[in-house]
Amino acid sequence: MSKLTHIGNKKLSPETQMMHYGYNPMLSEGAVKCPQFQTSTFVFESAQQGKDLFNYASGRVPLPDDLEPGLIYSRFNNPVLEILEGRIAVWDEAEDCMVTNCGMSALSSTLMALSQPGDVVIYSEPIYGGTDTLLNAILPKMNIQSVGFIAQDGIEGLEAAVAKARDLGTVSVILLETPDNPTNHLIDIAACRKVAETLTNAAGERTKIVVDNTMGGPVFQTPLRHGADVCLYSLTKYIGGHSDLVGGSCSGNKALITQIRGFRNIFGTNMDPQTAWLLLRSLETLKIRMEAESRSAAQVARFLNRHPKVTQVHYAGFLEEGSQQHALYKKQCQGCSSTFSFEIAGGEPEAFQVLDATRICQLAVSLGGTETLIQHPASMTHSSVLAERRAQIGITDSLIRISVGLEDPEDIIADLEQALSLI
Repeated sequence: MSKLTHIGNKKLSPETQMMHYGYNPMLSEGAVKCPQFQTSTFVFESAQQGKDLFNYASGRVPLPDDLEPGLIYSRFNNPVLEILEGRIAVWDEAEDCMVTNCGMSALSSTLMALSQPGDVVIYSEPIYGGTDTLLNAILPKMNIQSVGFIAQDGIEGLEAAVAKARDLGTVSVILLETPDNPTNHLIDIAACRKVAETLTNAAGERTKIVVDNTMGGPVFQTPLRHGADVCLYSLTKYIGGHSDLVGGSCSGNKALITQIRGFRNIFGTNMDPQTAWLLLRSLETLKIRMEAESRSAAQVARFLNRHPKVTQVHYAGFLEEGSQQHALYKKQCQGCSSTFSFEIAGGEPEAFQVLDATRICQLAVSLGGTETLIQHPASMTHSSVLAERRAQIGITDSLIRISVGLEDPEDIIADLEQALSLI
C-alpha cells in the first residue's frame, strides 16, 4: 500500500493525499482510480498465511509493525475500505480509522467498546436525537447509564455532571458534539480533557473523550489535536457530501481503534465496498465543497440576521469578539461549516409555514450535501428529546435548521425571503 506523505522535506497537504494516499496504480493494472473490489472473500497464499491472518484479525497475535493486516473477508477488511480509512485518518491526524455502515453504528461500537455494565457515559446537550435515544433508551438496558450536561454551562456543567455520575458508577466516556447540533454552541475539548484526566476506572484507565465532529469536520476542526481520544463522523453528511450514501467512521490511536474495530467486526456493521468507493470520490472534493458552502452560508446568515421576522441566528461567524465562545472558536476551529439554525417570530405553525413554502431549500433531514436542506429540529431530528429538556437546551418550536449547499447563495436568499414573507 502506497503511503506517500512527503516530497523531500515538504509534507503533503490532506487535499493532495486524498488523490493518492494508500493506493498504488501498479497493483491494479495501472488504473488511475482505485477499482471496485466487489468480493466477499479473498484467497490465501497458503494455509499458514490464512492461520496468521486470522490470528492478527482476532487480536490473538499482535500484528508486526512491518506487515499490513492482510485480506480475509469483506466483513473484516477490503482494499477499498482500507484506502478510505487511511485517507480519513490523514484528515483527522490519527494513527488509525475504522469505517462503518452508518454514523450511529460508529458511535454504538465506540461506546460499547469503551464501556461495560455499571459504567456511566457523560454527554453534552444538545446532541443528535438518535444519539440521545441510544444513551437514554438503549444503553440503560445493558446497565450503562448516562448523565447529560448543557453545553452552554461549559466546564462547570461538565463538573456537575461528573459529580452526579460518580454516584452511579465509573465514567467510561465523555461524549461531546461540538459545534453542537443544531445550535452551534462550542465546547472546549482541551478543558474537557483535563477533567477526563482526573477520572479513572478500577484498572487505572483514564476516561476517554469522544467527539462527534460531523458538524465541523474534518476541514474546519481537528478534535484529536485538542485532546480528544476518538473522532466520530456520520460520513453521510459533509464527507459523503452528495446525499447518496450512508456511512460512519471513528479515528484515533491504533490501540483504541483496534479495540473498537473488534466490536464492529462481530456486530457486522462494516461498510460495503460500493459505499467506500463513493466516499473515496467524495474525499477528493471535500475541501473545495466545504469551503464553497461555508462562503455561501455566511451570505445567507447575514441576510437572516437582518430580517425582521428572524429573532436570532445561531452561527459561529456572529460570535461576539472578546467573548469566551469567540476565543474558543479562534482556538479550536479553522472556519464555519454551512449548517446553522435560526429562530423566527412565532412558533411551530409559523415555522411549518416557512418550511412548506421554500422551493430551492429542500425540506429534508441530514446536512452537508450539495443541495440546501432545511428542517424543524423540535419535531423532526430531535423529537425524541423530552419537550422540557428541549426547552432547556434551546431547541424551541421556532427554531429552523438549514444546511446551505452549492446553489447560488442569492437564489437561496430569494427563496428564504419569499418564504418568510408569508408569516
